[in-house]
Amino acid sequence: MPKMKTHKGAKKRFHISGTGKVLRTKGPKGHFRRRKAARVKRLFGGKVALDSKKFAKSIKQAISAIR
Repeated sequence: MPKMKTHKGAKKRFHISGTGKVLRTKGPKGHFRRRKAARVKRLFGGKVALDSKKFAKSIKQAISAIR
């Protein structure tokens, strides 16, 4: 049976925390940043855990070749 390949798009967009949660980056932060307020840019800065358990499971399978 061949090795399972990592989904490169999922690898770039998501990562798994130490406790096993799938984290995603927030919003539109690369385009037209000069005209956005500092408060808005701070809001887009962090990472957030995914809400959907089913979607998180499929992403973990896509990234599983890494771990």
